[in-house]
Amino acid sequence: MASSKIEIRIRYGETDQMGFCYYGNYAQFLEVARVETLREQGISYKELEEKGILLPVRNYSIKYIAPAKYDDIIQINTEISDIKNSQIIFKYSIYLEQKLIATAYTELVFVSKENHKPLKVPDDFKFLTEIINK
Repeated sequence: MASSKIEIRIRYGETDQMGFCYYGNYAQFLEVARVETLREQGISYKELEEKGILLPVRNYSIKYIAPAKYDDIIQINTEISDIKNSQIIFKYSIYLEQKLIATAYTELVFVSKENHKPLKVPDDFKFLTEIINK
């Protein structure tokens, strides 16, 4: 399975007036988790961009179950759940002290840096489709 786990400590500036991690920060946390998941699979965002391939987010959803607060350490488990046509799908489970506090989903599209049109799944990702389909 193509997956990874990362930990992020909630900083004071990431909290709102109620002391909870502001909901808008989670998109950035998921980006960190996504980049690290690909890096662990030997794929670099930077190298993809140098090859003229971009990965914008097409769809993003998150379900909040419980809040994280200042100085909490959250664990984000990320899984590449599908790669097909011109898209790659990631699923996330976010934990605080082994308690599930959120689930999320992102769908990204491979596009040309030159014209922003969708591209077929790059060869760099072919081995991942085999891992996912097992």
